[in-house]
Amino acid sequence: MALILSVRGFTPKFGENCFIAPNATVVGEVEMGDNCTVWFNAIVRGDVNTIKMGNNCNIQDGVVVHCTYQKSKTILGNNVSVAHNAIIHGCTIEDNVLIGMGAIIMDNVHIGEGCIIAAGAIVPANTKIDAGSIWAGNPAKFLKPVGDKVSEIQRIANNYPMYASWFKEKEQN
Repeated sequence: MALILSVRGFTPKFGENCFIAPNATVVGEVEMGDNCTVWFNAIVRGDVNTIKMGNNCNIQDGVVVHCTYQKSKTILGNNVSVAHNAIIHGCTIEDNVLIGMGAIIMDNVHIGEGCIIAAGAIVPANTKIDAGSIWAGNPAKFLKPVGDKVSEIQRIANNYPMYASWFKEKEQN
């Protein structure tokens, strides 16, 4: 069973049809929209500040979502996919964004709508990423416009509630 903990008087809030994997952890001042998923070994730790997710967000295996005490909240828009082992820390990620595997997004980063952050990218603190762009590298730099890859962002976000349904079906049998 997932570890869901209250801390400092805050208890995580979940929208409708959310899936939290049995060994995922969600702590404190966390608010998720509808159809969000938090996968195996992922940690969403709202112990020191607020974490808000829109609808249809997926926090994949091994991801850490955190924030900075009294400084930086973590805000995710709708249809945000955070791939395996990424770190999301004290930043704002707008709608329809894909964060690649192992990427690190630091404090006060602002990622515009419809972006892709490549696998392994490290986005330094205070970076502003314009909507519709792909960034890659360490430190991350603009690579090119998203262009027709925007449909890939939507496809991934839409698939995760389906994957979660497979586990819910097992619970009902």
